[in-house]
Amino acid sequence: MRILFVGNSFTARNNLPALLARLAKERGIAIEHKLVQAGGASLRQHLNSGAVAAALEADAYDVVVLQEQSTLPGKNAKRMHENVREMHDLITAAGAKTALYMTWAWLNRPDGQAAITTAYASIAAELGATLVPVGMVWERFLREHDQPVLHDDDGSHPALAGTYLAACVFLIALLQEDPVGLEAKPKALSNEDAALIRCETWRLCEDLAAGR
Repeated sequence: MRILFVGNSFTARNNLPALLARLAKERGIAIEHKLVQAGGASLRQHLNSGAVAAALEADAYDVVVLQEQSTLPGKNAKRMHENVREMHDLITAAGAKTALYMTWAWLNRPDGQAAITTAYASIAAELGATLVPVGMVWERFLREHDQPVLHDDDGSHPALAGTYLAACVFLIALLQEDPVGLEAKPKALSNEDAALIRCETWRLCEDLAAGR
């Protein structure tokens, strides 16, 4: 599978695409990935730069993953939706599928997740895009566990455990594979924490799929 990731440091931090590829490899799925990112960038900035259009012209991809600037979905869902629609048109014209990487609320703004969730879920439903509900799983994980810490010290970016949780959710939502029992993990993440994240992401995604 060839995947183009489009976003900013929320995708680039701890190399989410490579971590997903390591998990997928254990399930017999080979992933080639490319990342188009800039610190703090919105999808509009990527549209204006032409970098995504150039990437789609240069190579064929099966899926393009879109990650909007972290606060825009909550602040201005209409603008976010406009950005996603334009990206979706480019992606569809290139023969690829669109996936949306739902991010999480900042540590000091936990109530913001509801607006982020609604913004991503509504545009995914409109376009028939695959929703990767990292933010929803992140929120539910934090309700039940205070360790491992998911947010980095800045309260917004993912810590290593947060990126691992995101990678597991991608494995489930995008590839329909179960992360439980896999061995791939960042070296700095303990075996116990990694196992907890794998099991909990599977359970929480199952709950979400069942409407629980």
